[in-house]
Amino acid sequence: MQTKKSFQYWQWRVIISTMIGYSIFYFVRKNFAFAMPALGAEYGIKNTSFGIILSLVGIIYGISKFINGVIADRANARWHFAIGLSASVLINFLFGWTADLSHWITGTTEGPDFINAFIMSIAVLLILNNIAQGVGFAPCNRLLVHWIPPKELASKMSIWNTAHSIGGALVSILCGAIIGGMGRNLSSDTGVVARIAGNLGKDVADPAVIQAAEHVGAWQWCFWIPALIGLAGVIFMWFAIRDTPKSVGLPELEGTQTAMDEDDSAAHYKVFVRKMVFRNPVIWFLAIADLFVYIVRFAIFDWGPKFMTQGAQSFTPQQAGIAVAAFEICGIVGMVVSGFVTDKLFKSKGQHVATIWMGLTALALILLWLMPKSWGFIPYCIGLGLVGFILYGPQTLAGVVAAGQATKKAASAAVGLVGIVSYCANLFTGYGIGALSDRFGDVFWDYLFLILAVVAVIGGLFFALTWNAKDGYERAREI
Repeated sequence: MQTKKSFQYWQWRVIISTMIGYSIFYFVRKNFAFAMPALGAEYGIKNTSFGIILSLVGIIYGISKFINGVIADRANARWHFAIGLSASVLINFLFGWTADLSHWITGTTEGPDFINAFIMSIAVLLILNNIAQGVGFAPCNRLLVHWIPPKELASKMSIWNTAHSIGGALVSILCGAIIGGMGRNLSSDTGVVARIAGNLGKDVADPAVIQAAEHVGAWQWCFWIPALIGLAGVIFMWFAIRDTPKSVGLPELEGTQTAMDEDDSAAHYKVFVRKMVFRNPVIWFLAIADLFVYIVRFAIFDWGPKFMTQGAQSFTPQQAGIAVAAFEICGIVGMVVSGFVTDKLFKSKGQHVATIWMGLTALALILLWLMPKSWGFIPYCIGLGLVGFILYGPQTLAGVVAAGQATKKAASAAVGLVGIVSYCANLFTGYGIGALSDRFGDVFWDYLFLILAVVAVIGGLFFALTWNAKDGYERAREI
């Protein structure tokens, strides 16, 4: 009885602590989306340039996530997590001085050389940040599969997965408030206003131009304030988490024994990963399905602030922050619901729920596309929230099913492989959306949700290919 109570205490301590820690990773990662509109207004950086950077760093993040997944299966989660978040915090502090760095390199504060140096500085820092960000999920995933039994994994991991939506929602509100409430008010400087209008291709009286001129330099605080929060997160996680049940004197989970429990050598691990991950078609179908999930997710999260303030809508930065937060907050509820539906109604068959949910996501996107602009901000938030509620179920379940397929011995490697494929979504949502929006302007934004609905349908078809997948632990014992 005492052992059971102790295990439950540590299990929930690990779940809650890693939720807090992983949500803080989002403070020092997704803040860039809110800095983009201000950087474009103040320095004339085009959407295509942002898109190229987002595509590049997204692929790098996926590679880093996979490599760290392999490392995490055999590393101490506490050290692994602390190193990754600390690096990301440091890089975010440096982000705030990007303009000063570009000035130091070029000796000027304007002109093509300065802008090129600025873009290169942003790109380098984002690359380094996404290498560090690739650490975030891997040690958390290792901890979860060691502390949560397979029959409870979908429901409890769906609760845990709300961490990224909690982090995304909070950083959206925070950075929306920073961009809309901080910085220097230079709206009376006609030269500054004219330059911003030229950078945005809008009239000097346009609300987007006035808003940017009233908050010049606010983008720096989008990096510095989240970095301070991240620093507090490093300290908290160091004291809060431990590694496996064995590290605190508790027995390992029942029903999760495989051949790796008898032979934990590096050579045997490589053979196990090759058979359970790389040669498992279910993992590859899940990875491709998750790619389409992430195209929808990134298109809304990464470009939402720009789309809503300078694209097809004319919301304020605060409203854009609230709308993106609504997408994330409703996603939190959707993840938990999908997890409990999976375990209670679908006998832990997450792939069944993900297939159905992707069809519903497509329907919600079509409804949002059909919504008249005259309806205003509140209905738009509700529609975006509905999309988040449905979409984040499949986003969570792809990782849950992959982890179950690879067992606790290779779960992080499997989720890492799914991650590296899914983050190829940035090729479309980064360069693709950036280039198309520069070329077609509001016409492209007007059809974005219809395009994303088609993407959701394709993702659902790939989830359907995993419908009859065999349990991972059963497969491991067979081979």
